[in-house]
Amino acid sequence: MNDDLEPRARVLAIGAHPDDIEFGCGATLAKWARAGSHVEMLVLTDGSKGTWEPEQDLATLVATRRDEQRAAARTLGAREVHFLDAVDGELDAGATWREQVCAAIRASRADVVLGHDPWKQYRLHPDHRHAGQLVIDGIVAARDPHFFPAAGTPHRPSTLLLFEAQVVDHVEAVGEEDIQAKIEALLCHHSQWRSTMAIEAGAPEEHEQSAAFAAKIRSEITRAGGEEFKLITEL
Repeated sequence: MNDDLEPRARVLAIGAHPDDIEFGCGATLAKWARAGSHVEMLVLTDGSKGTWEPEQDLATLVATRRDEQRAAARTLGAREVHFLDAVDGELDAGATWREQVCAAIRASRADVVLGHDPWKQYRLHPDHRHAGQLVIDGIVAARDPHFFPAAGTPHRPSTLLLFEAQVVDHVEAVGEEDIQAKIEALLCHHSQWRSTMAIEAGAPEEHEQSAAFAAKIRSEITRAGGEEFKLITEL
């Protein structure tokens, strides 16, 4: 595995849904933010499918998930959160969204970009597949002046880290403070407790379930020696 990356001046993490970034690289972002990196997040969809309740008002859910994402970003030390607001479950990797991702990469002037691995085998959720492809294609577009010339000044990041990686070749070591920040950021996504984290809010078991979720996250990171990625530097 590669050695830890030196903290970068500017970082952009891109996720399909609110909470994806925290699951994929939250502890790494917390570590770099504490070291002084300017961390930004880009969330591609509105999170409007993120409920098991058939009567849920979806406009309210979208607003709630935006607030949760901002709270999570603050917990990790991120400076800004951007939302593209594609409809959850309907993201595609076409030119319209590619231009917007390209524009976000150019605007961020990020040294390192983090996103979903689009080549993850047997990935079920289409938004995760398309989000990963958009990160790859957005970087290619962002670096070259004749791609989307109206989308800002060309910019070439130096490093790409793919989380949920099919082939892991980089483990970023993180400390207890970083792991705790990741857990706290994930728990900011209160609307996702039941469906994603197996926590029943308000139930007598809530505390035990929250503790079990935290223990699971901590165990996964500890077992791996940090957060796992595919590292790409030929951009």
